[in-house]
Amino acid sequence: MNEEYQDKKEESEEVHEERKLFSTVPPVTAAFVALIGIFILYQVGGAILTLSIFGFNLDKADVNALRLLTVGGQLLLILFPTLLLAKMVYQEGITEALRVKLPRIKEIGLFTVGLFLLIPLLQNYLYLQNFLLNKSADLFPFIKKAIELFDQLDKMMEKTYGSLLKSRSIFEASFVIFVVAVIPALCEETLFRGLVQKSFEQKFKPLFSALITAIFFGLYHFNPYGLVALIALGLYFGFAAYTSNSIFIPILLHLLNNLFAVLAFLILGDAELISTSVSKSGEQIIPHLVSFVLLSFLFVLFIIYLKRVYSKQLQTNRRAL
Repeated sequence: MNEEYQDKKEESEEVHEERKLFSTVPPVTAAFVALIGIFILYQVGGAILTLSIFGFNLDKADVNALRLLTVGGQLLLILFPTLLLAKMVYQEGITEALRVKLPRIKEIGLFTVGLFLLIPLLQNYLYLQNFLLNKSADLFPFIKKAIELFDQLDKMMEKTYGSLLKSRSIFEASFVIFVVAVIPALCEETLFRGLVQKSFEQKFKPLFSALITAIFFGLYHFNPYGLVALIALGLYFGFAAYTSNSIFIPILLHLLNNLFAVLAFLILGDAELISTSVSKSGEQIIPHLVSFVLLSFLFVLFIIYLKRVYSKQLQTNRRAL
């Protein structure tokens, strides 16, 4: 038993060492420069650019022009700075720093199965979370005031994204999917699971690196009700990125997650399969609790299975050498 544990520990350490990169600045510094710099560039710079073009009355702005600006902003203010910083910081270049490696079809299928388990799991979590917040608001006035504030923010975000998601034709719906699902998945994953998490991995253990990256990923989206769910989603993306050593896996998972939300809006008329707004939570708690427990159990089993698959693959690769 001790020998088996030691072998697995050595395998983990060996993989971690193989992924060490040579950097011109401390990797953790590079990660925080990317997080803070690109956040300011995109949020503040993007806001100034939007107001300078459309003014303060965005309701009257052409929606397709807003969509194009959204695409341009993500490409120029998130993706391009990330690629530039990766090239400047890491001597191995963009390919190694950002895990640019094509995955196998089997890997894509496996991680997609995990996403299909995780999405309804998190939907049930959101329902339970908001149910508990609703009950807590009856007991604690400060929670009620916080909920009222967060609901206003939630409605404002829904209004903003709602205008971008509305479509009147198949062509426009395809463009919406490109704007809301494809481009954010490409740009955000290149930043978070590419440059930021890879940089943290040079200093910290993989799990902690994925977790801290996921926390920043969740905070980045300004969604107080969805924060925990976004962190969990980001952690899974980080696990996928590290395990597969391919940035294309989390990009695809992120794209699919966003695609489900877009399709839910186009079909059901709601930007989310269930609303994150506390005021919309109902009273049927037991079915959601049962579903949450069952899906959590299945998801944990799936992660264990996935780790064994990659452990066997690593052993096979080592024997081949």
